[in-house]
Amino acid sequence: MRVHDIQAYLDRFFDRVELVGDGETEIGGPAKIESATEGQVSFVANEKYIRFIGSTGASLLIVGETAPVEKYSDRLTFLKVKDPYTAFVFVLQLFSSPRVVARPGVASTAVIGKNVTLGENLSIGDFAVIGDNCVIGDNTVVGAHSVLMEGVATGRDCLLFPGVFCYDGTVIGDRVTLHSGAVIGADGFGFAPQPDGSYIKIPQMGIVELEDDVEIGANSTVDRATMGSTVVEKGTKIDNLVQIGHNCRIGQSTVIASQAGISGSVTVGAHCMIGGQAGFAGHLSLADRTHIAARAGVTKSFSERGQAIGGFPAQPLRSQFRQEALVRNLGKMRERLDALEAELKTLRGD
Repeated sequence: MRVHDIQAYLDRFFDRVELVGDGETEIGGPAKIESATEGQVSFVANEKYIRFIGSTGASLLIVGETAPVEKYSDRLTFLKVKDPYTAFVFVLQLFSSPRVVARPGVASTAVIGKNVTLGENLSIGDFAVIGDNCVIGDNTVVGAHSVLMEGVATGRDCLLFPGVFCYDGTVIGDRVTLHSGAVIGADGFGFAPQPDGSYIKIPQMGIVELEDDVEIGANSTVDRATMGSTVVEKGTKIDNLVQIGHNCRIGQSTVIASQAGISGSVTVGAHCMIGGQAGFAGHLSLADRTHIAARAGVTKSFSERGQAIGGFPAQPLRSQFRQEALVRNLGKMRERLDALEAELKTLRGD
């Protein structure tokens, strides 16, 4: 593929794609800038990687509009765009091949229940189980050994990798991706404590709803509601090994990183970012565009939009940084206090 072809493809997504260098250069695929070789394309979106421009073996670099590249144009070709990171994502899409999760049609070993509605152009893999009264939308792929219990409904163009489990009543929108080991609709963690120290299980009678364009990573879980629905709104992306408790509502286009745990009845606003290993107490809420730092312990609600939160207990990052600075200086403060006490004793003649 020529650089001109890549430029033409990026022109579909950006108002301006400036070519610096030879547009006839042949490009065979993408690579990291520090390990790229001749015939490969890479990108620079972070200033700390600018130093690699002079040494990379790549033939083409995607860079920002103001990147200082002219002195390298005698040996490298550049495409300048407003957002090189996103541009390189499109380049990866251009060179990537579709995965074969399941072959077209319904595998002979798949088990299809009663009153199932199957859309057109489906792929259902070996030993998949589709329960009674399920609805599978057009162009959906269900990988091998996946299980959809009774009454599960998926939209169009969904991709369920092998080994996905959707409990009864789960509702899945269009273009949803569920990675292997994801469990959607397991019982919420609800038990009523008794005077003798035992627990009575609270029936979990609700469902899970995953709206359009949601992606859920490997071995992540979204629990069904006690009553009503646990909802993951449109466009939200959830990493591997994430727990979403019962009756939560996760706002649209929110991203949640690995090992985060969200207790029951938490409401997360739209366009939030939640770092890895962050933990949430139950029955709280976050405003839209809240950023939660990795390993934060969120114990209360935050109603102001756009805040950056971190630490334990979680608080606005400015307060957290001041607190951390004080902790780092405790040793020096102790030394000064000891010196002042010794001076005071001397003055008193103790």
